[in-house]
Amino acid sequence: MDLFNDLYQQLIIDHNKNPRNYHPLANCTHRANGHNPLCGDEISIEFIEEEGIIKQIAFQGSGCAISIASSSLMTTSLEKKKIENAITIYEAFINLAKTGKTNRELGKLSVLAGVYKYPSRVKCATLAWHTFYGAVKQTIEKIKTE
Repeated sequence: MDLFNDLYQQLIIDHNKNPRNYHPLANCTHRANGHNPLCGDEISIEFIEEEGIIKQIAFQGSGCAISIASSSLMTTSLEKKKIENAITIYEAFINLAKTGKTNRELGKLSVLAGVYKYPSRVKCATLAWHTFYGAVKQTIEKIKTE
């Protein structure tokens, strides 16, 4: 097994068994639910936005190892980011999951680059991300009108 595949497996297993930010978030300012009917994954994303910054982000739900690991990696990647930066990371990750390529350094998120080879797994890897985007849509519209 090559180093990349070994790292991929280790990170997926770790974030699935010990998901970061897996808890309800009191006083959240944004919330959305996501569901993947193909495999039954269900994810809820909650975050607290203050002055355009994601102060705290958390998730809850159930799903396959890729879905849970991606949710965990997403929350650690987006916390403390400006909404605009989080949207840029969202777009880069969606591109990575669909094509295996990105024009941006995504750090640990890059371990999910191989999911593009398995179309049914792309939906697992991107569920939390699309759910996050759904939760932030109102803020995006506000930013566009300013």
